[in-house]
Amino acid sequence: MPVLYDRLLKLKEMFNSKFGSIPKFYVRAPGRVNIIGEHIDYCGYSVLPMAVEQDVLIAVEPVKTYALQLANTNPLYPDFSTSANNIQIDKTKPLWHNYFLCGLKGIQEHFGLSNLTGMNCLVDGNIPPSSGLSSSSALVCCAGLVTLTVLGRNLSKVELAEICAKSERYIGTEGGGMDQSISFLAEEGTAKLIEFSPLRATDVKLPSGAVFVIANSCVEMNKAATSHFNIRVMECRLAAKLLAKYKSLQWDKVLRLEEVQAKLGISLEEMLLVTEDALHPEPYNPEEICRCLGISLEELRTQILSPNTQDVLIFKLYQRAKHVYSEAARVLQFKKICEEAPENMVQLLGELMNQSHMSCRDMYECSCPELDQLVDICRKFGAQGSRLTGAGWGGCTVSMVPADKLPSFLANVHKAYYQRSDGSLAPEKQSLFATKPGGGALVLLEA
Repeated sequence: MPVLYDRLLKLKEMFNSKFGSIPKFYVRAPGRVNIIGEHIDYCGYSVLPMAVEQDVLIAVEPVKTYALQLANTNPLYPDFSTSANNIQIDKTKPLWHNYFLCGLKGIQEHFGLSNLTGMNCLVDGNIPPSSGLSSSSALVCCAGLVTLTVLGRNLSKVELAEICAKSERYIGTEGGGMDQSISFLAEEGTAKLIEFSPLRATDVKLPSGAVFVIANSCVEMNKAATSHFNIRVMECRLAAKLLAKYKSLQWDKVLRLEEVQAKLGISLEEMLLVTEDALHPEPYNPEEICRCLGISLEELRTQILSPNTQDVLIFKLYQRAKHVYSEAARVLQFKKICEEAPENMVQLLGELMNQSHMSCRDMYECSCPELDQLVDICRKFGAQGSRLTGAGWGGCTVSMVPADKLPSFLANVHKAYYQRSDGSLAPEKQSLFATKPGGGALVLLEA
């Protein structure tokens, strides 16, 4: 990893000029690309991500005081300092240092510590921000591992992933745990099927004749700053409750769509049929949801909806449930094809990725015109499959490209999407790169 070594040396120099000392250790946590399985982790379903080679790197020096000093190699992100004993996370402003504080607070609370030692930290990251490659979760995971190392404590990778998934919610994002899981559990050279409750990861060998290419739409989407994401989480929760009620289950205990399937003991395909019977395609308003569940508006607002979705006036339950159950089935099909490795494997996997994008666009409505345009361009120039990846509403696409077509693919996509006649896309955002499955988070003792 010569590139990593060079970055560590540079980070060490910058740390020295910033704090007048040298770091005691470094922590690295990767970003990720989700190959298939979008917006289903928080519904309880398995996903299929891989870690990318881009990462967050933090140089750390524990100090004898309670002062926590955070600095960033990127001048866009201002320095921050606070007392390690008084961690306040402002949900109204998702500033970069709050993600670090999430990881710190998660470990602090896990061990029930009131007094934390202070530290000087210099953060460096090369994951494009707000691109759907999970730069924020990588920072949370990195901070969690930094804090654990400073405390001299031990946790398994699974425990770390679960703590960091929970602690990222301090910033107001109701995520599901995929990003943190792959950041810790990733291994070089393989994608992972990540399953939840209990959390576990299984290797999935990707086809050797294809590469995965990430292309940034250059439309930024910050999950914590917008309500799209949390509204989808609530729509899935409400759909699960209405489906459970329709099937005479104890609906008030149900939170996720996967729980309905598990309680009924039927297949994903059968769940799609139940959805057709139980829910209508027209949007639901809060009054109709209350009638279906036999509750008051006050109960809906205070007992089911999250604080930032209490004023939403329409919920599309049918479309969200249809996406989740069909996408969960595509993840399992993808894994099965990778295991069986038929001759037309790349074509079959590509078709699943294309279906996934269509469902994200039409049923989950988490795409945007630029992502759709980029997906079309990628398919036109040789991608067997192309889809949005990450939360959507901007960010990146991931495309599966036959290895022999890679050079022409990169040149053509760059020309068609990034070289706009109006020069509207800033060069530093024009990220288009092939990536291989990278390794997970780790602690490095010297540069």
